[in-house]
Amino acid sequence: MTDTHRWDVLAAVAAGGALGSLARYGLGTLLPSPAGVATLIGNVAGCLALGALMAVLTRRPDPPRLLRPFLGVGVLGGFTTFSTYVLDALSTVSDGRLVAGFAYAAGSVLASLLAVVAGIAAVRFAAGRRQGAA
Repeated sequence: MTDTHRWDVLAAVAAGGALGSLARYGLGTLLPSPAGVATLIGNVAGCLALGALMAVLTRRPDPPRLLRPFLGVGVLGGFTTFSTYVLDALSTVSDGRLVAGFAYAAGSVLASLLAVVAGIAAVRFAAGRRQGAA
């Protein structure tokens, strides 16, 4: 990778990360309580979008070079948050709500994995319908 390509990828990731982080902050201000709700929604929505993005990119013969770094790593990486998810789960457990904390931790991972699968499936379904209509 040349220096020029490295810098434009870094710029794409940084710009996407700024947008994703701002969107995540906005979601947190719209849903300030209870703790963990905005994090769960953001992570699941981000995983759904990431699954869809990866499905779209794998279907394209030559996707734009900066699309995955900008949207996948930048926007969706900035929008989702693993550290806040862990902090929310730990805080719930520390408050003495062990079952709720572990349910939140396990449920978040399961919901996020299912969201990735759903995003991939939605793109495949839409692509199949489009081919059937043609």
